Amino acid sequence: MKEEIRIAIIGLDTSHSVEFPRRMQAPDCPEKNRVEGLRAVTCLRFETPFTNKQVLDERQKQLEAWGVKVTEDFDEAVSDCDAIMIEINDPAYHLEYFKKCMKLNKPIFLDKPLADNYENGKAIYDLAKENNVKVISSSSLRYSQNLVDACNKVEKPAQMYCYGPLGIPPVGSGIIWYGVHCFEMLERGMGLGAISIDVKKDDAGAVAIVEYPDKRRGIVELTVGAYVYGGTLRAENANASYVVDGSMIYTEQLREICKFFKTGEASISIDDALEVINMLDAADKSYETGKPVKLKR
Repeated sequence: MKEEIRIAIIGLDTSHSVEFPRRMQAPDCPEKNRVEGLRAVTCLRFETPFTNKQVLDERQKQLEAWGVKVTEDFDEAVSDCDAIMIEINDPAYHLEYFKKCMKLNKPIFLDKPLADNYENGKAIYDLAKENNVKVISSSSLRYSQNLVDACNKVEKPAQMYCYGPLGIPPVGSGIIWYGVHCFEMLERGMGLGAISIDVKKDDAGAVAIVEYPDKRRGIVELTVGAYVYGGTLRAENANASYVVDGSMIYTEQLREICKFFKTGEASISIDDALEVINMLDAADKSYETGKPVKLKR
């Protein structure tokens, strides 16, 4: 693969479609946020319920100022790239565009969440496994250095508490769309193996109790109107709390993406993403029914 990896961005309905290229090639990007070795060359534009023409026009203008060609033609968008970043705010589109991109035999980053429900997430997972597709999918929150440090201090927590916002999307589930950030942090700390989820909701948001084997437990608190992310990990002889530094998470994530595109190696796998959407889907169902929901295995 070339020294500078040429990236096709799929989607323009999320700020990530601008924030990642900013760190690759914007002349005024601060040095601490810059990630060398990647260059966004194209971006596929199309409308979703998550944005409007004015916002798309503004983002297109910014990308073009950085040398990115914005097009509405999929084949043109992927014609001269080394790797693909699927950046679509509406997760209902993820399976459709993953199917298109996987045929190109190029490494893929699929932005969070993996899909809009467990069934579509499992379809992506199965396609990736069956066709040996090099793909990772995650929220930027799992790469927060403060979270990583806390997880290194408490490597096998008996309990983990995470807090953050409960977003309200124009369509679909707010638990799945924005709860992904907190559940991603939970999976980073607790690992695979969640059994069931029980969600209690009120006017402030929702609290999810996540059951794990060996009486381990996770708690995720999602609050409407909140902006800060953080949490605490606890073990018998260790305790570590953290607050996410939002100024660095895109950079920290993009460094991992760059490593993955260059070497094929990553600190996460598609199994992590499937666990997260499995938890999110169960949490969403529990949120709606008021009853505990077992994860699918």
